[in-house]
Amino acid sequence: MTVVSDFRHFDELQPWNDRHHLLECIAVTAETPDVMTFSFRSDSANWFRYLPGQFVTLELPVTPDEPVMRTYTLSSTPSRPFSVAVTVKAQASSIGTRWMFDNLKPGMRLKAFGPLGDFSFVRHPGEKYLFISAGSGITPMMSMTRWMSDCAPQSDVTFVSCARKPDDLLFRAELECLAAQMPNLSLGFIVEGHNPRDGWHGLRGRIDPQKLSLLAPDFRDRTIFCCGPEPFMRGVRDLLAVCGFDMKRHHEESFQPAAAPAPEELAIRAGAGEGDPSEVSTVTFTMAGKDARCQPGQTILQTARAAGVRIGAACESGLCGTCRVMKVSGEVEMNHNGGILDDEIEEGYILACCSRPVGDVQIEA
Repeated sequence: MTVVSDFRHFDELQPWNDRHHLLECIAVTAETPDVMTFSFRSDSANWFRYLPGQFVTLELPVTPDEPVMRTYTLSSTPSRPFSVAVTVKAQASSIGTRWMFDNLKPGMRLKAFGPLGDFSFVRHPGEKYLFISAGSGITPMMSMTRWMSDCAPQSDVTFVSCARKPDDLLFRAELECLAAQMPNLSLGFIVEGHNPRDGWHGLRGRIDPQKLSLLAPDFRDRTIFCCGPEPFMRGVRDLLAVCGFDMKRHHEESFQPAAAPAPEELAIRAGAGEGDPSEVSTVTFTMAGKDARCQPGQTILQTARAAGVRIGAACESGLCGTCRVMKVSGEVEMNHNGGILDDEIEEGYILACCSRPVGDVQIEA
């Protein structure tokens, strides 16, 4: 019997490129009844270059005609660059994630975009860190902590994980193992409630100034990263503000839509020679062969949808990069949140979800 090896030396590989290569699922791991980790490798001989805490957008073939775009933070670490992983939770209303739970198996291939994102200690460095997470919001913190364990084990990190009940504390066992290897990693777990059979003797309730001061007495001196449901993050913001924390050192993973410019701002731009705010632009979609009217303040993506032109989009906030398209001619104002690289902009690419025409434009779509 002949055994075929896929082994390659690192210097024989090229970085993964979302324009040319797919992701191949290589493993599916159940973390809890409603949380699973999906691991991927490149469909070609590539390695993955990204920052701890960044995300990817997956194109999921939920229906044959209209794939669903979903953005997930990478829970894996770039210090192990031959595969990536996402850890996802299926909610009752989940569509894309539920499809992954029911259908995604090793050997299947998906189109992906990214990795992208600024939610990383690499972009916001500090002398010491406080990670605060709830539920599956733990994933970017796990990516950063795993990287630190591999590459900077002396890092000073206080890691606070919150959940509804003890069984929902993701990666608890792994974190305890990492704490044994990282002398300056301090762990804190908070659950809202528990059953007697859980044998829980830790903190209960919701995070508040008293619990935070107990787990991280020096939190005011730390750089904070927070991720979780929006109500949870809002509560943490309010808590820190009450405690007098310098919010310049607070960072959170948030997917908020890019706001349209106000009419007054459009008028100011018009006065500066940036176009008449009452003038309707024409967007030409060259591949679809359609010309569409774009009202002032409307995005390329909104115009495309009104004209029946499909441009894939997930976050619609200028973060995920899914709606990246080539601008053939004309000018746009693009207010993105890190979902496109500078060299891509130089090539002529834009993000349709947060780009608004300044006059007539042509788009390759």
